[in-house]
Amino acid sequence: MKTASSLLLIPAIAVLAATGCKSKKPVPIEKQTGQVEISVPFSSKEYRSDENTFRAKQSGRSPDQATAKKIAYQNARAEMAANINATVKRVTDQYTNQRTVANTQEFENKFEELSREVVNLEMGHVKEIGEKLFQDPSDKSYTYWIAIEANKKEVFDKIDAKISSDAKLKLDYDKMKFQQIFDAEMKKMAEEGR
Repeated sequence: MKTASSLLLIPAIAVLAATGCKSKKPVPIEKQTGQVEISVPFSSKEYRSDENTFRAKQSGRSPDQATAKKIAYQNARAEMAANINATVKRVTDQYTNQRTVANTQEFENKFEELSREVVNLEMGHVKEIGEKLFQDPSDKSYTYWIAIEANKKEVFDKIDAKISSDAKLKLDYDKMKFQQIFDAEMKKMAEEGR
């Protein structure tokens, strides 16, 4: 009798072991943490800066649709201005390090002042490349997303014109060298997906 019950016990243990070793399906993150993945509009490659174009995307939220759009547009312009300023600053730093500039600090300060003027001018010429509007059903507020772009060549040409019109800056300015560094920075920005 003991042998018979032992023989019956072996298949039962095997079944339990087999079901116990079965891999469990992973529980989705949403169920584990209660968090939900949110898709951000304009996140694909065509909405990122590349070698020829500065791009920015931002959102704005308000109970008023027009105000939400204004907020989004201002946020996107501020982001783009910051990106252009940062790029021009990196280019200026590299340029002054590679060239013998008579008064490096004065050149950099004057150049940064001119680049800010150019960025302010260029912000008037940004082009809208996408917009999306969402309404929150709970409070009826609007979230407006916008994507904008500015042409690299136009930014460079305006910087070049400003430098060329300034007698002191023109003395230490090599347009070809500056453009080479500017193009390299744009390429690096595109590769980094900024």
